[in-house]
Amino acid sequence: MNRLPADTVRLLSSCQVITSVVNVVKELLENSLDAGALSIDIKLENYGFDRIEIRDNGSGIKAADTAVMAVQHYTSKICSHDDLEHLATYGFRGEALGSICAVAEVAVTTKTSEDDVGTQYTLDLTGSVVSQKPSHLGQGTTVCALKLFKNLPVRRQYYANTKKCKEELKKVQDLLMAYAIIKPELRLTLTHNKVVLWQKAKVSDHRMALMATLGPNAVAHLLPVHHQQPEIVIDGFFPRPGMDCSLASSSNPDKTFIFVNDRPVHQKDILKVVRQHFLAQYPADSALNRYPTVMLNITVPSSTVDVNLTPDKTQILLQNKVAVLAAVETLLVSFYGPGLGSDSLAEHSVRVAKAPSDCSDGPLSRVVAGDQTADTSSSSSSEDWIVNLNPGDFDLAFPQLEDYMASTGTGTTDPGTAKGLERLDNHDQGHDKGKDVEQLSAVSWSRGTALTDPSTGEPLQPVKIHLATGWSSNLGQVKAKGQSSPGKKVSNAITEKRASLTAYDLINNRAMRTPLSPAALFERETRASVLQEKPTASLQDITTAVQERWKNLGEEDRKKYEDKAKKHLERYDLQTKLASDRDVRVPERRLCLVSPLSRPQGQKRKVLPSNQPVLDQLFFSQPRKKRSPGPKPSQPLPFSVVTLRQRLHRLSFQSNPRPQGLRLVNRLASQSAWVVLCGRKLMLLNPFRVEEALLFKRLLENNILPAASLQNPIQLTDSILGGAEYTQSLCTMEKGSPELRGMAIFSDPRLVANGFQITLTPGSSSTERHLEVTAMADCVPFLGMEDLREILTAVLHRNAKTVQECRPLKVTNYLQGEAVRLARQLPVTLAKEDVEDTLLRMQQQLEETSQACIHGQAFFHHLSDIPDTEQEALKIMSNIL
Repeated sequence: MNRLPADTVRLLSSCQVITSVVNVVKELLENSLDAGALSIDIKLENYGFDRIEIRDNGSGIKAADTAVMAVQHYTSKICSHDDLEHLATYGFRGEALGSICAVAEVAVTTKTSEDDVGTQYTLDLTGSVVSQKPSHLGQGTTVCALKLFKNLPVRRQYYANTKKCKEELKKVQDLLMAYAIIKPELRLTLTHNKVVLWQKAKVSDHRMALMATLGPNAVAHLLPVHHQQPEIVIDGFFPRPGMDCSLASSSNPDKTFIFVNDRPVHQKDILKVVRQHFLAQYPADSALNRYPTVMLNITVPSSTVDVNLTPDKTQILLQNKVAVLAAVETLLVSFYGPGLGSDSLAEHSVRVAKAPSDCSDGPLSRVVAGDQTADTSSSSSSEDWIVNLNPGDFDLAFPQLEDYMASTGTGTTDPGTAKGLERLDNHDQGHDKGKDVEQLSAVSWSRGTALTDPSTGEPLQPVKIHLATGWSSNLGQVKAKGQSSPGKKVSNAITEKRASLTAYDLINNRAMRTPLSPAALFERETRASVLQEKPTASLQDITTAVQERWKNLGEEDRKKYEDKAKKHLERYDLQTKLASDRDVRVPERRLCLVSPLSRPQGQKRKVLPSNQPVLDQLFFSQPRKKRSPGPKPSQPLPFSVVTLRQRLHRLSFQSNPRPQGLRLVNRLASQSAWVVLCGRKLMLLNPFRVEEALLFKRLLENNILPAASLQNPIQLTDSILGGAEYTQSLCTMEKGSPELRGMAIFSDPRLVANGFQITLTPGSSSTERHLEVTAMADCVPFLGMEDLREILTAVLHRNAKTVQECRPLKVTNYLQGEAVRLARQLPVTLAKEDVEDTLLRMQQQLEETSQACIHGQAFFHHLSDIPDTEQEALKIMSNIL
């Protein structure tokens, strides 16, 4: 690793500045890829602002280079600016790691294949090594950045908003997806707060990488493409032509991946060309603001690409940009067809040549690029003009010309046509040599005075294509098809309903939504916040709170909701007007009879269903009598009351009796339920409900919520706790032994089990003591001071002594969810011994009054009573049948 020369530093220096988490991840990820890593793990904590760790299995950093590995402008990838001509790595400036050290605490752990043991290096703000120690990690490099932007509070405050943090996390995932696609052999894992958010395994090719990244549904419609020409190679995957636009595209460009020399870039010109050709096959309204799902990799010589344009190296400059765009467009035209052919031809029609006067008698009297409208009428003018085209454009504009000439037996039977085409070729040759052609200015071309008639000196007027009778028949069909405008909707008075509102529309739920008032809009946005503040509030309390907030709302905020309501009303009026003006039918039309001859051939008349049966059924129909249920299907089974009584008698006199009161009979084969006998009652037991109740009781009594340290401790005062008596009750709780400074931590299980860690700093008087909440459980959503006040209320007013009696409502709901989650992890089929143990624990731990699960479902379902006599058994059987 060497320091770059001063002149190279001046040319490459980008004043690299770390402004976000994604900048850190991108620079460290590219360093890992340059080291030949095939497995990279990215771990974030608190969206990356507390900790960013990137671990790879690359070649590692040599011990001789560790002293300057984070010093500015030290790099092992290039030696001078000339090395950029054959650049083969992602990084080359030697600025990234030093810039990260300036805004975070950085530690680097590395081990090469020659090292016996790894070493962890701690770096300072300048990138210098301040300490080192051995490490157990294997080959590769691990970079850990702690407390990002710790010395830049303004920048850290910018990301205090949770929405911005989630957007930053989404950018990190999009970045990893791009590298996962271009590097199929790479294994990537993204972890946030010890939860794996996204991962991609090693795959064989780019298609499998796309499938692992975007999913099989998005890749099923992609086709591989390849185009090669001198110094330009294009590979990628494009949506199949003609498929549904909603499946092949999205509303944002996060699934459009463009690479240049395997580097993800933001190249607007290439993206624009790809979008134009892809969207040209769809109507303008359906394809508005859509981005295709595309993977495009362009390979060009490194000497023709300048990646040293922006600090993040996502913007590049191409030396042969025109050739690259032309190659991309050639690929798109061959894949999707010439969807933009008319526009491209119009751009080429800039040169003219005079045709002889006898051209009017031939099959081709006037030619204009980009206009394929056929007109068989002959021109009355003696002077005709042929607008020059490239050979490929001429064939595209007139595909029937070659067929017509072949049908006549000779290439140019008409002398006028032959002279005109010969003059066209001569003019092309003369134009290429730069003779007898004047340069056209942009001003004259825009004013329409660039092209003039040499005989009169007046500007040329727009012309049309005139076709001869012999070869206009084929294009006549095309013209007949194109006479009706594709954008105009043909109305059908029979099949279309008028837009006026009727009772039938109301029945079918087709009425338009009425606009909301300002108060209604405010209520819709405020109810959620009120419910979060008071989860146990009733609907009436929520409505009252919303009304009070609306009354106390300021003038500016009230004006905002009035503007919203005004916009809703204007939209509603516009929709009503459009519905009323859309093909309103004449009332007398109901009395007209349509002749079969006047109806288009092949179109059947669609008769609208009558509204009267629906109205009668809704308003005037009498309630129908319920039909008596038919006989239930039954199947006789062998059954003997005597045998059952004998078996029950034997069970009662066994040497090792079952628990008294409840005895297991057998398990239902098709269900996870058990038949139990309690005295003479035969009941059905659901053991999972019993386990759920037992787990919830155990969690209420013994579970301790883990407390996470708060960045800013919360100071407790009488006003926060609800009064001096609450503060006094808190101070009387059990505390641990005080430290040297006199500070004591509360060890009362009623506080610790509910996730609160509170410290007490005593003073000379009660007014000088200092109470702080230094840690609080983060597994319970919205846990706060209201829950601490709820615990103190239970202690003060209900004399609660146990943890179970002091559980706040939010903690209770959280433990209920945990009990349900644990119960669902039990095996579907329980052994008989397990069910017996469950019944024994139910009798010991649960009261007789609490015989239901968390959701209020009973443990037992009564089936029948065991009969004592044959008469009772026959009576029961007759009721069943």
